[in-house]
Amino acid sequence: MTEVTSDEDRSDGAKDLLETVRGGLIVSCQAPPGDPLRAPAHIAAIAASVVAGAPAAGLRVQGVDDILAVREAVGDMGPPPVIGLWKDGAEGVFITPTAAHAVAVADAGAEIVAVDATARPRPDGRPLSETVEAVHARGRLLMADVSTVEEGVAAAGLGADMVSTTLSGYTPYSRRAPGPDLELVAELAARLDVPVFAEGRFHTPEQARAALDAGAWGVVVGGAITAPAAIAARFAAALD
Repeated sequence: MTEVTSDEDRSDGAKDLLETVRGGLIVSCQAPPGDPLRAPAHIAAIAASVVAGAPAAGLRVQGVDDILAVREAVGDMGPPPVIGLWKDGAEGVFITPTAAHAVAVADAGAEIVAVDATARPRPDGRPLSETVEAVHARGRLLMADVSTVEEGVAAAGLGADMVSTTLSGYTPYSRRAPGPDLELVAELAARLDVPVFAEGRFHTPEQARAALDAGAWGVVVGGAITAPAAIAARFAAALD
């Protein structure tokens, strides 16, 4: 079990960690259920390949087993920080939906714990503030995945260490577009004192660059890099 960390120690570590990922690429190494790559060993191999080739400023990894496998695979490669999460379910709030999920992710070795911070009700009925407190007690940072400016402001007010646009377009009330929500990135960057990360529907390096220009602290890219099925489908569609 990880020891409880003081606020002062966490603050110093947070500054160093955030500077490590500033202006960088965070690669999301995930595979959906049913995908041939859906196994910790495969996800770890993807992460190791990414670190050897980029190297990435960070990795976003789903699930306790995958986090542990990735940590082992890239341990000798000067591992970038891991943004960990736990998807439990398929509807509503399912990205690290409770404080218990968040603690498990932190204890698996993720330096940053990503959680759904939208305005939707959490499955256990508990407030988001409890998850923030639980993550900080483990000495980890919390990334609030949001879909609107209002949610980002609220999450920062609760103590989230950073905000990400991950869920823009995935809640019934947020903007939907085929590409990344750069408008939300700019709006959040203008309103918040905490770092803003851009995530969601990034298909090209040019879009990632545009996110930094809009004020993003870092950019999270997943399927465009680590999802062979989705990449092949796009090429096939263009040739069809």
